[in-house]
Amino acid sequence: MSAQPTPPTHLPDPGNVREVLAYWIRLLRVEKGWSQERLAHECDLDRTYVSAVERCRWNIALANIERLAQALGVEPWTLLKPPEQATKPARKAPRKSPAKA
Repeated sequence: MSAQPTPPTHLPDPGNVREVLAYWIRLLRVEKGWSQERLAHECDLDRTYVSAVERCRWNIALANIERLAQALGVEPWTLLKPPEQATKPARKAPRKSPAKA
């Protein structure tokens, strides 16, 4: 049985985009109660890749930021915005059907 995921213990350096991305990925993943393995499965990525991104070990492609954001239910750009007094990215609004004329 795996350990309960824990949220980040400190805010990232706002000037370090990899730290900011890692912070949001971990925080949102933990809020969902997901392991790195579960998040990786939801994104069709390898667990070791997700782990390395959360630890700021690897750079990440924009396409993978999009995949992670979609799985976490947020807009991709919000994962790159430094947290301001620990505010969370807004969840994506459900898509509306186009209005019929």
